[in-house]
Amino acid sequence: MNLPECKNLLLNLDSGVLHVTFNRPESRNAMTPELLAEIASVFESIRESAVRAVVLRGAGGHFCAGADLKGMMAGGMKPPAPGEADPIVAMNRSFGVMLRQVSAAPQVVIAVCEGAVLGGGFGLACVSDIAFAHAEAKFGMPETTRGLPPAQIAPFVVERIGLTQARRLCLTGAQFRGAEALRLGLVHESFSDEEELQAKLKDALSQVVNCAPQANALTKQILLNVGKLDMDAVLDDAARKFASCVRGPEAPEGIAAFMQKRAPKWAQN
Repeated sequence: MNLPECKNLLLNLDSGVLHVTFNRPESRNAMTPELLAEIASVFESIRESAVRAVVLRGAGGHFCAGADLKGMMAGGMKPPAPGEADPIVAMNRSFGVMLRQVSAAPQVVIAVCEGAVLGGGFGLACVSDIAFAHAEAKFGMPETTRGLPPAQIAPFVVERIGLTQARRLCLTGAQFRGAEALRLGLVHESFSDEEELQAKLKDALSQVVNCAPQANALTKQILLNVGKLDMDAVLDDAARKFASCVRGPEAPEGIAAFMQKRAPKWAQN
């Protein structure tokens, strides 16, 4: 596996866990087209790799403050000429493409939310499998207070916390701290310092590696199909995935390990 070279990301692969750090601390890790492209490239490079989990975090104490509005405005606001593609549409849509890519990654994606978790950062938290929030992290979607809709983020927010809460947050631009993010179900656990975070991260990763990689990947696909396909189609697809696992290498090993009271091979790396 060859990880791409990145200017805006720090990458560290350790024992099957890829730590991806957004590295634009001078802007609280605000999203640029270049940063979006690098995230997409990293997730594409690991799609069929042995990476078991991805930990997303921001440098400088902030997760991500959303889109780099200064850079967007500097690009000019003139409408495209007749017959030309609209660059603003393309730029905005690319963010949704990246969110779907992160959401559907076969790996377990863990978000460490601290400092600013706003706009696009909020969206990334919503597509993670596991999210930890610092008690003092600031969450919110301030787009409407800037005269913009949270266009690519809103659908993922609805999926994460439900339509009722998404309406309130999107239409008020309200900001809140980690405790409220935990109450809403946006994140799964909170932490107050680095020591507590590392303990919780270690525990979560140890649980992840106890799960078979292919079984986890297929389970994510089943979960993400719910509400998007007819329920019978979801269950038919799930039955086929179950059969493929029964006949694959993981189930025989996992069942044998259970019977023999030992750890399965994938948990021994």
